[in-house]
Amino acid sequence: MTLGEIRTLWKGQRYHLDRMTLRDLTRAFFLYPSIRTYLVLLMLSASLIVYWGADPAPTFVAALTTIMVYPLAWYLIHRFVLHGRFLYRSSRTAALWKRIHYDHHQDPNNLRVLFGALYTTLPTIVLIAIPIGGLMGDRSGAAAAFGAGILSTLFYEYFHCIQHLRYVPRNRSLRKIKRLHMMHHFHNEQGNFGITNFFWDRLAGTYYRHASERPNSETVFNLGYDDQEKDRYPWVAQLSKHPQQTHA
Repeated sequence: MTLGEIRTLWKGQRYHLDRMTLRDLTRAFFLYPSIRTYLVLLMLSASLIVYWGADPAPTFVAALTTIMVYPLAWYLIHRFVLHGRFLYRSSRTAALWKRIHYDHHQDPNNLRVLFGALYTTLPTIVLIAIPIGGLMGDRSGAAAAFGAGILSTLFYEYFHCIQHLRYVPRNRSLRKIKRLHMMHHFHNEQGNFGITNFFWDRLAGTYYRHASERPNSETVFNLGYDDQEKDRYPWVAQLSKHPQQTHA
């Protein structure tokens, strides 16, 4: 199946996680163009490591360090960029903010806007992983770090989908992170910024285990982009009236 055929298939389907099974999700996940792109890049990274004859120790350390750093990077991006208000206050970045997070909080179970867009995720992976790889080793270290960043992103994307899926995980830890993330979406969005790892939430004081620990937020769906903000910064509202095509 070509990439064009896959895009056509996705355009013709509705993917709402609250109406899907785990099998439905897994099929849709591996058909999504961005996910297939990640898998190709992951194989490319592995091939380069082998081709360049990497020293195993620094290559392994570069990959492991990237995996360990990624939860902190995601926490900072999620809390201060995606939930920040500066992006929608500029006509140049309003569409970006709408695509990468506003639409997801508006319709949390819509798989089309749950996945990150490649034009935002790949630069993020490069900015996080390549410096780590460079510090830990040579070009093979950079390739290993980049591959680890791709692998972390795949892991986050899949389990983020499961958290919104009409599915109760058998695993106790998965049930816990699902419950914590659902509170972020449906109770109070100013906490539980982690997806699969809530260590940094605990450290920064944004972690909460039960809804009773925080008041119900009036901005849980609009992220603070209320009527007053729409009057002052109308670009996201204008785009919402005329939906743009979702990029894979």
